[in-house]
Amino acid sequence: MFRQTISPSLVVLALASFVAACGGAEPTPAVPPPPPPIASAPPTPTPPPAPSVALPQWASLYPATRVTDAKDVLFGTEVKDPYRWLEDAKSPEVQAWMKAQDDLTRTKLAALPERAAIAARLKELFYVDSQGMPETRGDRVFYTRRSGTQEKNVAYWRLAAKGANGKTADEHVMLDPNTWSTDGSKSLNGWSVSWDGKRVAYTVSENHSDEATMHVMDIASGKESTIDTIPGAKYAHASWTPKGDAFYYTRLPVDPSIPTDQRPGYAEVRLHKLGTDPATDALVHEKTGDPSSFIGGWITKDGHYLFAEIQHGWASNDLWFHDATKKTMDWAPIAVGKDAQYNPIEWKGHIYLATNEGAPKWRVFSVDPAHVDRASWKEIVPERPDSTLDSAALIGGKLVLTYLKDVVSHIEIHDLDGKLVREVTLPAVGSAGITGEADRDQAYFAFETYNYPSEIHETSIAKGTDSIWFKMKFPIDPSVYAVEQVFYPSKDGTRIPMFIVHAKNAPRDGSAPAMLTGYGGFNSSETPGFRKSIFPWLEHGGIYAFASLRGGGEYGEQWHRAGMLHQKQNVFDDFEAAAEYLAKEKYTSADRLVIQGGSNGGLLVGAAVTQRPELYRAAVCVVPLLDMVRYENFGSGRTWSGEYGTVAKEEDFRTLYAYSPYHHVTPGVRYPSVLMDSADSDDRVDPMHARKVAAELQADSTGGPVLLRIERHSGHGGADLLKAFVERYADWYSFALAEIKEVGGSIK
Repeated sequence: MFRQTISPSLVVLALASFVAACGGAEPTPAVPPPPPPIASAPPTPTPPPAPSVALPQWASLYPATRVTDAKDVLFGTEVKDPYRWLEDAKSPEVQAWMKAQDDLTRTKLAALPERAAIAARLKELFYVDSQGMPETRGDRVFYTRRSGTQEKNVAYWRLAAKGANGKTADEHVMLDPNTWSTDGSKSLNGWSVSWDGKRVAYTVSENHSDEATMHVMDIASGKESTIDTIPGAKYAHASWTPKGDAFYYTRLPVDPSIPTDQRPGYAEVRLHKLGTDPATDALVHEKTGDPSSFIGGWITKDGHYLFAEIQHGWASNDLWFHDATKKTMDWAPIAVGKDAQYNPIEWKGHIYLATNEGAPKWRVFSVDPAHVDRASWKEIVPERPDSTLDSAALIGGKLVLTYLKDVVSHIEIHDLDGKLVREVTLPAVGSAGITGEADRDQAYFAFETYNYPSEIHETSIAKGTDSIWFKMKFPIDPSVYAVEQVFYPSKDGTRIPMFIVHAKNAPRDGSAPAMLTGYGGFNSSETPGFRKSIFPWLEHGGIYAFASLRGGGEYGEQWHRAGMLHQKQNVFDDFEAAAEYLAKEKYTSADRLVIQGGSNGGLLVGAAVTQRPELYRAAVCVVPLLDMVRYENFGSGRTWSGEYGTVAKEEDFRTLYAYSPYHHVTPGVRYPSVLMDSADSDDRVDPMHARKVAAELQADSTGGPVLLRIERHSGHGGADLLKAFVERYADWYSFALAEIKEVGGSIK
């Protein structure tokens, strides 16, 4: 959840989600007009009048859930919280309630008529060979790969040079999380190889949670260091020194006396020297004290410059640099206190700076480190009116820029003065990401789209030659499916793009089941990707639609800000307009439309259900935020106040309260059937959100069933096991199909 358009550590994090997709993991328009003026709060949605019907007969199957009179008074407004007791997951009462809910859900889902066949089909689709993007360090190439019989990705290495016979060198296992635990509960969260290719720093978590511990291993021997073990690695990524004898990282204290919601404000950048006690690691940049900010630091490959940044939410960051060849730690500001984002690339003593300062769709400057004052910056790649700069890197001595034009990727090679050299030819229209090193001509790019399986190409930056490095072999013919991109008007007239996937011969008479999803937040550009999980749905005659909503980064910072803070209601309006468009154009109808979303997209689904319940037949709401009055008190909530706002400010409170799904469930309303999917070890979005709203809907809705599913050994991103993904998607799709086919609801 919650990504940034252009990463502070260059293209690495910008490619993180795309690389994961290439490795086989399954996650969770025209230029828009300027955003409307900020209002004090969007109007409180008015639910449809309550129908005069009794609660469905099967409602008696729900576990007993008590109601309390808990409430708060905020800025003169009484805020009721009848299910606050469900926030305490450690309570024996809540534990018993959770088990009863999950047992009921799994019993009912297991009996659904389509589930066994869907699960069997998902196994065929998921258990295939997959591979991640490679990277070269020293004389070795590193990559992840998973065979069709493995549950988790394995990190491998092999020599980069081919043997005398011209064959690729033998590969070696570097990290295999499949062997770390018998139940699959230990997960590999991330890894970073030293520039010489001799050591790897990697983070391990329990149940795929965000909390992690960093370890260091010698790659040739496979021996893990018993000294270099660093706790508090939730935000850690090793930035190695040129010699590979130390690395910079962000450390989060594990002191139990620090309140959980305040911990991000205590994060620090430290330098760890191999073979020393991590408790003695040198402080490089002190904590901010602000739990809504993120701090990070990294050193350039040549060791010349050390950068530090403080991110203020997903809209701005402060940036400093230090000449690491000098003994004294003197930080020079590049951009501090500006309402914009800045991402540097250093090469041969020069800085290339991508920024959206004065350019919502981003541009690139050349900056002399000896003269970093703003007046000395030289613009070399201007902002474009029709495209958004999605990532910037320096590969093979050239600037490599990835643009989004109407949510579709384009990769360009530029000289260091900004002049366009050529565009990289992509296999089709879809999503692409590229990676490589500044001093190597060799690069790799990955490509995919909804009906085009992931493939990785090796290319020469200088010559433009291209060869396929890996291509997924998939047990289906995706070419029988069409991918349309349509544009529809939102409530305020803004033109919103949406991708629609369906069989080429599908009728347009409103009879097809459809699944609509979206995200709309945190500057996250949601581009068209290959989703293996959707094919059983398509094979059942379904339509899959993904709306690119405001709040994301697809059209730059204006698009992002038009869907954050006091403009958040725009995101929900965009989504609801997508549902209306699908019905109007007869792709589907309201009684055959299912909505699905996770994390911030789970908030989207919760708001859609409570604001316009008549538009949907069912909803799959995954690891969601739903109580927007108390979200800051749990998980990583404090870090999101820049995106959503804080109830400590009256204007923010009134906006949050106006759309908070938990506070807009009305007794007697016929809400869609809901499958609430949560995770038992989610330390990012606390599962209390799912528990409270599931209980509320079970008590108040006169519509279809409301079920709470609890994924075991699972963090925010899932259980990190293919079999868990198979079970999860089988539950989603069988639930959705059953609800569409059963007029009165499938749960008897």
